[in-house]
Amino acid sequence: MRSFVALLPPPSALDELADAVRALPDEPRLRWTPPAQWHLTLAFLGEVDEPTCDRLVERLARAARRHPPVELALAGGGRFGDRVLWTRVDGDRPALRLLAGSVRAAARRTGLPVEDRPYRPHLTLARVRPPAPDLRPFAEALAGFAGRPWTASALHMVRSDLGAGPGGTARHEVVASWELTGGRGSRAAERSGGAGGTSRSDPGSRPRSADRARGRP
Repeated sequence: MRSFVALLPPPSALDELADAVRALPDEPRLRWTPPAQWHLTLAFLGEVDEPTCDRLVERLARAARRHPPVELALAGGGRFGDRVLWTRVDGDRPALRLLAGSVRAAARRTGLPVEDRPYRPHLTLARVRPPAPDLRPFAEALAGFAGRPWTASALHMVRSDLGAGPGGTARHEVVASWELTGGRGSRAAERSGGAGGTSRSDPGSRPRSADRARGRP
């Protein structure tokens, strides 16, 4: 199972961002991430087999119990060279980095090869198709975007099936979720059908912009 651990912004935050993205110039060489898949990655796990997944679920539940909800906001724009266009994550970034560190530590303790480079909070909006366009005008056009604050109150483990989504994109499915309770106890929503589990394919969890089949919001 190819998977990652993430925070999922609420529909209201995704709708604000979708409005900002719709105002950007058209560029056929950009492969836009569908709004239904917008998320804040804490750790990319790669392929996770069943025994490793079982151990990881236990460790992530413990990590969630150690961290309180995090106040965040989406704002501005940026780029990784001419490869990736993203929006910035503002708010309690120190707490977010601590949470990401705990998630990565949990993954490493189960034997998963999680990257060591510093955590850079962002939400990916688009990746390029060669030949790469200049992403600076897109990042500059997002400079004035400032989303309203929201609270990340749960940690999610997400399955990613490459090529299984609309237009050949990845299909994401939440397989486990844990409330961030900061030591007050938590309930794990166990994989696929556990109580409290949420799925990106659940219409109640999607912003209005996520109903578009493919491409830009």
